[in-house]
Amino acid sequence: MHLLSTREVMTFAFLMGAFGGLRTLTPLAVLSWAAFKHRLQVEDTQFFFLSRVVSVVIFSLMAMGELVADKLPSTPSRRRPPGFLTRVAVGAFSGMVLCEAQGLPLLPMGAGIGILGAIAGTLLGNEARTRLIKLLRAPDWTVAVVEDAIAIGGCAWVVLHF
Repeated sequence: MHLLSTREVMTFAFLMGAFGGLRTLTPLAVLSWAAFKHRLQVEDTQFFFLSRVVSVVIFSLMAMGELVADKLPSTPSRRRPPGFLTRVAVGAFSGMVLCEAQGLPLLPMGAGIGILGAIAGTLLGNEARTRLIKLLRAPDWTVAVVEDAIAIGGCAWVVLHF
């Protein structure tokens, strides 16, 4: 296992939470794929289930469903419950997984940094999306697709550099 500094792990935990603020379920799918492909060492941890094929399938299908649902006009604001609370929970979970994989404390370190990232990603992502739609005079879905790419690419970047 490649050990990272505490600062590096905290940075990655914050970023994973922030990308989860853009797309709630993307971090779960990416972390699960990373564990399944042995890129993220969770076998001997409480997060071992992430490395199982059933987790990869379930989280991937859920993440893909979210990508579609996000474009629907009936989708509620990410800043309101339950969306906001789910993003915070996924941020905490993601931070804990990354800390556990590096042997660092899950609480409050991993969860706390992941939560801060999720709050930042949720609020800043919402603001950026709203402003871009107005600035570009573009349909919501076009900006949402860019946001999808940032969330997916960002989560993938985190696990590739973890």
